Order: sequence, then C-alpha cells, then structure tokens
Amino acid sequence: MKILRIFFLVLAFGMPSIFVAQSTIERVEPPNWWVGMLHNEVELLIYGKNIGSYEASLESYEGVQLKEVKLAPNQNYQFVSIRIAADTKPGDVRLLFSKKGKETIEYNYPILQREPARSAIKGFDNSDAIYLITPDRFVNGDLSNDTMEKLKEKANRTLKGGRHGGDVAGISKSLEYIKDLGFTAIWMNPILENDMKEYSYHGYSTTDFYKVDPRYGSNESFRNLCEKATTKGMKVIMDMIANHCGLDHWWMHDLPYEDWINQWPEYTQTNHKKTVILDPYASKIDRKQFFDGWFVPTMPDLNQRNKSMATYLIQNTLWWIEYSGISGIRMDTYPYPDMYFMSDWTKAVMTEYPDFNIVGEEWVTRPTIVSYWQKDKKNTNGYTSDLKSLMDFPLQNALVTSLTKEKTWASSWTDLYETLGQDYLYPEPGNLVVFPDNHDMSRIYTQLKEDFEKYKMALVYTATVRGIPQFYYGTEVLMTNPGTEDHGIIRSDFPGGWPGDTINAFSGLGLSKNQKEAKAFLKKLLNWRKTATVIHTGKLIHFAPENSNEIYVFFRFNDKDKVMVVLSKNTEDVFLDLKPYQEIMGTPLTGKDMLSGSSYVSKETLVVKANSAMIIELQ
Repeated sequence: MKILRIFFLVLAFGMPSIFVAQSTIERVEPPNWWVGMLHNEVELLIYGKNIGSYEASLESYEGVQLKEVKLAPNQNYQFVSIRIAADTKPGDVRLLFSKKGKETIEYNYPILQREPARSAIKGFDNSDAIYLITPDRFVNGDLSNDTMEKLKEKANRTLKGGRHGGDVAGISKSLEYIKDLGFTAIWMNPILENDMKEYSYHGYSTTDFYKVDPRYGSNESFRNLCEKATTKGMKVIMDMIANHCGLDHWWMHDLPYEDWINQWPEYTQTNHKKTVILDPYASKIDRKQFFDGWFVPTMPDLNQRNKSMATYLIQNTLWWIEYSGISGIRMDTYPYPDMYFMSDWTKAVMTEYPDFNIVGEEWVTRPTIVSYWQKDKKNTNGYTSDLKSLMDFPLQNALVTSLTKEKTWASSWTDLYETLGQDYLYPEPGNLVVFPDNHDMSRIYTQLKEDFEKYKMALVYTATVRGIPQFYYGTEVLMTNPGTEDHGIIRSDFPGGWPGDTINAFSGLGLSKNQKEAKAFLKKLLNWRKTATVIHTGKLIHFAPENSNEIYVFFRFNDKDKVMVVLSKNTEDVFLDLKPYQEIMGTPLTGKDMLSGSSYVSKETLVVKANSAMIIELQ
C-alpha cells in the first residue's frame, strides 16, 4: 500500500504550485485564551494559504509577549507562542503577518477575563453517581438540527448505525428526569464535530477539536448545559480522545508536518497488546505497533511526540474546561497515545485544576495492567501519572461472570470476591469508576440473560461497592440487545426521546411491569446512596463466599455507620448464620433493609430470600 504513504506525504506538504502569494488566515487555534491561567504561554496554530511565508509579529500590548515562532515544512502553517502575564488586562491582541514591501495581515486574538471559580472546579468523586449518555440516541430536543446542509451524513433514524437526532437540547431538557433518578453527574459520549461520510454518530472520529457538532448544538449550548446542570447540583463529564482523530479532520487534507500523525509504509493497525508496556521481553516493533498503530483506517493515529501536537492537545483540553466549566473528563483509549505524553497531559490538567477528576479507559480485565496508570502507583519502570481514576473493567467482568456462572465445587461468587481482593494493586481503589455495562458492550440486562433478579443484584453491587458508580442510559428501563452485539442496537434510541414514540420512559407510557419496577428500584437505590456517606468513603470488608451456599456478604463502615450488603443466588430461601460477621457487627444483627423495608432486632440468623439483594443499615 505505497499509495497510502504517498497520499499522506501530499497531505503533509501540500501542492505549492496551486497557492497564490496572497494569504488569508483561515484558522487560529485555540480561538482565545484567558488572563490568570497557570498555563500562560500559549502556542497558537495559525493556518492559512502560504501564511508561513509571512513574518509574524505582535503589536505592543502590555503584559503580552511574543515568545517564539515556529515554521512548519508546510507553508500553510505557523506556530506562534505568546506569553500572557497575570496582570494583563483582557482585550484583543493584534497579531501581524507581513512581507517586506507587501501586504500585512492583521488578526485580533481575544484574551478574556477568567471566571474566578474556574480554578476551583470540583471534579466528580465517590459521592457521585454517573449517568452515561450517547447523545445521538437519548433525546431529540431540537428537530431543526437533525440534518445540517454543510455536514456529510444526514439524519436517518431507520439506519441502526446512522444519525438519529439526539442532541444537547434533549439532554438539557432531561436534566430533571436524570436528577430525579438519583444521578449527580452526566458523562456524554463525544459531542465534538464528526463530519464523516457515515457512522459518525458515536463521536469518536473528531474532525474539529474546537467545535461541538452542529447536529448536537453549538459550543454555547453545551456551555449552557454545563451551567444549567451546575444549578441543579449536577456535574458534566466530557468524553475526549487524544489518541486519534477522524480521517476527514480538516488538517488531514493539509498536514503541517509529516509526523503530525503516525505514518507507516502501509496501513498498520494497533495490535492492542496492552502487556507490552511492562513486558520485559516485548520487542520494539510490538511496542511501536501498540502505540503508533491505527485503530481503524478512518481514525488516523496522532503523534504526540511531535511537540506542537502535544501542546495542541493539552491546550485543547484546558480550553474546554475553562470555556465550559465541565467537572471531569473521560479519556478514551487512555493507554494508546504516547504514555509519556499522557503523563504530561494529566499533570497539566491537574496542575491547573487541582480538584478536577479524570477517568481513563483501559479496557483490560487484569488489575495488574489497569493499576499501572493510576496516580501514585509505584511502577517497576519508574513511570508516573497524575491520572486519578480508571474504568474498572476487571470488576465489571467479574461481576457478570459471577452472576452468570454455575456453582461448581466453589461458590460462583469467587470471581467477584477474588477480583475485588486485588485492590492492593491500586493506590486509590475508591476512585475507580465501577459499572455494570457501557456503550461498547452488551446491555447488562442482556449479559445477564434478562434475569430480572440478577439485574437488581448487579445494580446493588455497583451502587454499594467502593468506587464511583456509572450506569448507561436506559438501564433504568431494561434496555436490551437480544441476539446481537451490534453497537447501533446496543445504543438504541431512548424510549420517549422522539415525538411519537409509543413507549415513553419519562412518563411510563407503554412500559412493562418489570420496566416500571426496574426504574423505581434504581431510583430508590441511587437517591438513598446520595446521602449514605458510609458508601461514599467508608471502609470495606468482605467475607469469602462459602462453598455450601451462593451468598456473598460485604460491609461498608466508618466510625458512625455500618451497612451490610447481602447478595444471594440461591434458588430458594436460606438461613444465613450471622456469627462469622460478628467482627464487624459486634452484636447480633439489628437494623433495617433499605430495599424491602424489613426490620431486624438482635438476630443471630437471617432469612435470605432466593435470588435477592439486601442492604441492611445496622443500628
């Protein structure tokens, strides 16, 4: 595939003969900056025909200095660095691009006043419960933006992989519903522009890192959503991607540097071999292919070892936090970019926003690998990170395994028990995000073969174990994907999110008995969790599930409160001897099950119903 190589070389250096001497500035990114940022030296990407043949300068502006100008091999770019002093007054800084004896191009660059509260943004934490939304499939709040004339893919709700019309307006209109369910934070799959020919709704093929996709709304509407959520006591988590962009990203048609992206003599896909990071025997080519290989042909792999690319991605993240006031980031495919860049990226964000939080996606079921990336981990190769949180894929996998496997000589709860027991590998297991499913896997109700009682056990475990619980939209009404793992079906439209829907999860119209019960169950569980501080930060002790029964018991406790969680897969009611738990209870059990309302006084045995969960608040 040598043609691919030639194609990208042309993209990188352009076709000089087609450019005229007269230049125009088409893009300046980031589009503005703020006074008072710790990150006060900003590298501006300047793009325009032949702009590299002009000399850049800065009209005198008190507090702002021109620090450096870098010219790329492609003359359609300049990288201009300016420094903004802390006492600079907001205003437009005039950039000048001139040729001797010829025209001068002027560009007014906005320096804005920083909002005082931005530096103290409080990130999501273990007091929160996160509602994950795929925006295109949740609620269509604005029918007018379903199809945009200048964007390639048009709305087609009949196509499972097409654009269906959900948007930021729909999420904004649904905030009260989400809050009423007991959620305190929203994580949205990417909302930035994905101007691809097809299959663009998922959001992971960015074509403009500074622009909300018009089919979702605008930058301003997203910022308004964040502000509205804040007034309701809710947080917004933004999904970001530093590893790749979309093939139709604007710069892919005219790259500034050949190494702006990771290029190969022929198309090379990542090998997904996560172990090469620590493997003492891994070959150089295997490491290179893991980090530099592409995900798919339509997602070019960004090269963060190019210093201007690294700076671009860091500034883009800081810009979105500062602009919108989001309370967290979920970083897609966290281990795939250059890992030393990711260390610099997390450090830059956490230095600017010390109380912020970031959760990284490391989709592997081994805690030894996931824990490598967490802040304060002592790695054998000396690698360090400022990443506070990770998605707990090992625990999710163990939860489904334990709920679906049959008992052998050992309890079927053993997988879950032993996986949680590996928390010693994490510097801070309480900051992991726990979840029964997400947008990239079958719905939890499907994974559990539509067993309603096991579904409820999965919800209880996720809401009461250590960490930060996350649930996917529609989990509350048993959304499912029977017989297929097609992502377009997994991410089906939320019932009631479109005019004319015959089933409406908001009002309850058309919901089955089990769907109504599921919604009420999750609502009760999460609203209880809001004020159950012992679940947020309490210690955890679990007891080895006995081989003679199918019961798993763990406690959350602090100096004031104790909660006993009981999960039973038995097919009939059983008596549970409470003596083994005296080291935590201290006395015979006295308390109340918050799920059923049943009260217990000085009990030494407990009747545990078949296929059930209990959350007993001890007194």
